[in-house]
Amino acid sequence: MSVIDFLFGRPLRSSDENSERLGAVTGIAVFGLDALSSAAYGPEAALALLIVVGAAGISYIVPITISIVILLLIVYFSYRQTIEAYPQGGGSYTVAGQNLGRFAGLLAATALMIDYVLTAAVGISAGVGALVSAIPALQPHTLMLCLAILVLITIVNLRGSRETGFVFMIPTYLFLGTLGTTILLGIVKSVASGGHPIPVEAPPVLPAAAAAASVWLLLKAFASGCTAMTGVEAVSNGVSAFREPVVQSARRTLTTVIALLAVMLLGIAYLCRAYQIGAVNPGPGYQSVLSQLIAAVAGRNAFYGVTIGAVLLVLSFSANTAFADFPRLCRLIAQDGYLPVPLAERGRRLVYAWGITTLAVLCAALLILFDGVTDRLIPLYAVGAFLAFTLSQAGMVAHWRRHGGSRLAISLNALGAVATGATVVIVTITKFLAGAWITTLLIPIIMILMYSIRRHYDRVREQISQVTPLDLSERHPPIVVMPLLEWTRVSRAGLQFAFSICWEIYVLHVTTKEDDQEFLSDWRKEVEEPVRKAGQRMPKLELLKSPYRFVISPIVDFVLKLEEQNPGRQIAVIIPEFVEKHWYHNFLHNRRATWLKAALLLKGNQRIVIVNVPWYLEL
Repeated sequence: MSVIDFLFGRPLRSSDENSERLGAVTGIAVFGLDALSSAAYGPEAALALLIVVGAAGISYIVPITISIVILLLIVYFSYRQTIEAYPQGGGSYTVAGQNLGRFAGLLAATALMIDYVLTAAVGISAGVGALVSAIPALQPHTLMLCLAILVLITIVNLRGSRETGFVFMIPTYLFLGTLGTTILLGIVKSVASGGHPIPVEAPPVLPAAAAAASVWLLLKAFASGCTAMTGVEAVSNGVSAFREPVVQSARRTLTTVIALLAVMLLGIAYLCRAYQIGAVNPGPGYQSVLSQLIAAVAGRNAFYGVTIGAVLLVLSFSANTAFADFPRLCRLIAQDGYLPVPLAERGRRLVYAWGITTLAVLCAALLILFDGVTDRLIPLYAVGAFLAFTLSQAGMVAHWRRHGGSRLAISLNALGAVATGATVVIVTITKFLAGAWITTLLIPIIMILMYSIRRHYDRVREQISQVTPLDLSERHPPIVVMPLLEWTRVSRAGLQFAFSICWEIYVLHVTTKEDDQEFLSDWRKEVEEPVRKAGQRMPKLELLKSPYRFVISPIVDFVLKLEEQNPGRQIAVIIPEFVEKHWYHNFLHNRRATWLKAALLLKGNQRIVIVNVPWYLEL
């Protein structure tokens, strides 16, 4: 088994596509992980902004969370409509593009692409943050841990959708089980104690109030808490990944994810207020809200360790939702010509490998730029997601009006569009100076880039689509040019092939010496004598002097000049090169032939043809 097969699995046939589709159980692990895991950092993001009001801030977390859950339910019912209307995959790009126009579709796509990159980065950094919270000694290694997890997730996703689902099922359901047990046990204790439970391990004392609560502060807390809603659109984007019946499977998955997320958000908010748990500023002694909550409800024991471990895994693996949807989104955009074509091609395991790799590179860059710290990434988050929500829901309103949808369907999507649109405004304004300006600036830049790519493809299509019938009336043999640095078996094979093409052959020898008698002696003995005996026309030997030891430039200049002097003739440049049996041996050679081909392709034109003559080594 090769290393590639070991890491990424054996190639899958195109006919194996159905076996790679997901059911509701595995679909939750693949498409629901981001939404579910946001229960671990959404409430903390809201509480972090309430630190300034001290203990009084905790009393606001329940109404803020209720507002977020109401918005979550509105979006849920809207996306149920989307799944029904677009069973082939009703992502925001498709819905907005088909119903509101190409500009709206690309705007939604750009917002989603940014959101997916941030989803991956925030998920991984939050997971490592949970680990560092439990084991403070690991804090100096935060960035390296983030990058290691990113590499692992990338490899798992390159192995295919089905294997990805199986790999992430265990941590997903372990997280749901342990956190659900913590919430249930905490609520029982709270109810039994009349709403004032005694923590097994007391959380850190909340700081004194440094400011009074204000509408602006509460709006900022709501905006940060809305990060818990990212990932909700993932199921509607990936409907085509589910097995038949796809609509029912996707809807069942979406319903389960939203129900579990709503219960966890409300449960965490209630217990934070009951146990007086608030956010702690990053630094020495930092503890996440979930770490404090689990310790307060159950203590720091084996259950605490298992639960924190499950939180770490799920937060880190929540990036998988982005890895599941980002490549699919890029495929749709690439098929329309607004992203590079390779992003639309499936790899060896029936996944869009270029999209997965692109996301991994962008995520790594973001983690390095922000040192893998969640709090530095959160302000950039949610703007893209809610903008995509808004455009998708507005697109669905237009869809139902065009196709005669029911009044209920139109009302649900209209309510979703208004609610998420208002949230976009709140999130953008409240987070603008903290980092949302970066997202706001990136959206038009990426859209301009996509339009530029489309214009390039349009120009290419215009140039190559003007097909004319094959013209065989005037056929002229090409002028053959072959570089020859020294006489070897490789150059011998190239020159023999040159004689089979045409009688007009130029052999180019670049010399850095004043007198290259050794080469000329070989030339007369090994070439001129056999050619003379065979009665063939002698190739023209051109000695190109290169006192500065340049090899490629003199050859390219000669070829271009020859092409200019012979209008109407093709120039066939024969490049002999040996081929190593083992790829790692390539690093032992100068690869001059490769650079020569690159230079000719860069500076040449349609009348210059490059012909490779390989010589396979048997070492």
